[in-house]
Amino acid sequence: MPFEAHPPTRKKESINVQYLVDQLQDNIHLDVKACAAGGECLKRMITEADLHRPGLALAGYTNLFTWHRVQILGNTECEYLSHLSTQEQKDSFAKLIQFDIPVIFVTHGNVLPPFLLKMAEERLIPVFNTDTETIKFMYLMRDFLEDQFALQTIVHGAMVDVYGIGLLISGKAGIGKSEIALDLVERGHRLVADDVVSLTKKNNVLISAATEMNKHFMEIRGLGIIDIMSMFGIRAIRYQKRLEVVVDLYHWDEISSVNRTGLEKESTSILGVDIPIIRLPITPGKNITVIAEVIAMNHLLNHYGYDAAKAFQERVKTRIAQKSITGDKETRRAINYFEGDFE
Repeated sequence: MPFEAHPPTRKKESINVQYLVDQLQDNIHLDVKACAAGGECLKRMITEADLHRPGLALAGYTNLFTWHRVQILGNTECEYLSHLSTQEQKDSFAKLIQFDIPVIFVTHGNVLPPFLLKMAEERLIPVFNTDTETIKFMYLMRDFLEDQFALQTIVHGAMVDVYGIGLLISGKAGIGKSEIALDLVERGHRLVADDVVSLTKKNNVLISAATEMNKHFMEIRGLGIIDIMSMFGIRAIRYQKRLEVVVDLYHWDEISSVNRTGLEKESTSILGVDIPIIRLPITPGKNITVIAEVIAMNHLLNHYGYDAAKAFQERVKTRIAQKSITGDKETRRAINYFEGDFE
């Protein structure tokens, strides 16, 4: 069965503000403090990764106001409000909160006046303060939201980090994917996921991970479930890895043609990202583990600009050109003189 290049996809539709705040505090280590309507965070939903700075809305132009996004009030917006009279500040802020805004973050140590916070409280719009600089805060916030709303899918296979290259070993059930991954782990490489691999598209890169259920567990047919982390230690696993190469396994008699030179590069599209795919026929006694290591090292060479197949092709072309000029038909050995290398 060929590798499924277009598996079903999924994407989060929304997250609540409380979840966002908890993640900002616990995982991104940003200091954010509620200063209005903190109790409404579970009810307020965020539906997209883009952020908005509502300077024009504060000035009165709301025709194109994207109110459904997270709103950021930085130095510019707060400085603008501070130059208005109290009544003008109320009128300006009222133009903003007339919409059902999910949440407002006031950055760079700025603080809204108490009467504006009271207006937000009455409209049940959460407001948070942070001392983090506006640009840095927006970068970290957008990166987190892009991850939350990223396109995701599930594929079947074994995901392994081999020499820093993320290899997805795929193939039909029972072909030996888990056994190859186990052999790679025993040789010092690292397991990401076995059997069920979660893929997330982020910044046009596919990031792989295990699911909550199967992380660092592996099924070996005939043996059962084993715990890779308990057996081999923390060095043998990792929780995420970029997918860089798919190694698709076939039985020898199931494939009609085999790539002999490597000049014809094949790729598969997963979530719209092109990933190199190596279709590898297997036979009894064939050491797929070593071949997987060679695939990873060859990918590294290609990444750094060296393609062995093209280098060999150029050597063949040069030799053919020389023969056509000299008429020499002899196949020569690689060196002209053995310097007494006897055993």
